[in-house]
Amino acid sequence: MKLNSTVLLTLILLVLMLGAGSVSAFWGFTLGSAALKGVTAPDARPTSKYTSAKSAKEQHAGVAFLKEDQILKIVKSRIEGKTKAAKSRKKDDDDEQVNTSKAKKEEKSTPAAEQEKPQEGFPINAQSEGVSLSVQSARFSGGALLLKVQMQNKGKDSVRFLYSFLDVSDDKGRTLSASTEGLPSELPVNGSPVSGTVSIPTPLLDNVKRISLALTDYPAQRLRLEVPNIPVER
Repeated sequence: MKLNSTVLLTLILLVLMLGAGSVSAFWGFTLGSAALKGVTAPDARPTSKYTSAKSAKEQHAGVAFLKEDQILKIVKSRIEGKTKAAKSRKKDDDDEQVNTSKAKKEEKSTPAAEQEKPQEGFPINAQSEGVSLSVQSARFSGGALLLKVQMQNKGKDSVRFLYSFLDVSDDKGRTLSASTEGLPSELPVNGSPVSGTVSIPTPLLDNVKRISLALTDYPAQRLRLEVPNIPVER
């Protein structure tokens, strides 16, 4: 009985030892597999080494160094190209500036030439005591008749004018209202010619073909400037 108990205990211990060893082995295998997961062995194939060596050789062979004379030629051609481009741009700028200057001169000279061209039947002059009054032109513009007038004093004394005394009449003897612009209140002796404008509203000139101007000095009224028969053309 005692022997059977000993044998049974021995078998139980043996089974427990085998079970513990199996569990330990399985647990060790599981931990080792998890630790080596994602780790691959190096590629020791000879074809791969040959391909890597060939690629490196090709990359090394692709780098080409230029000779000194070739570098100098390239630099020289680039410098010459930039110089020619700069000269070409400068020439274009100069040509554009010259053309602009010519255009401006033509724009300035054209109106002056038109103004200097005398209107047919003008100027009409009047003179008294060395003082002259000249009507240079008569043109309609902006709802009024504009008379371009020029005055000069070559007499002995300076002369003063009050243009409210300017008398404007038509060919039927009717008095017309007028306004002046640019005419001086006083003309000095031997002064330069002075220009101005006499403006007459267009509605006052219906069926009018000619008008007349008359002006006297103020306050002495020693002279009288009369410009008759100024043609009015529409």
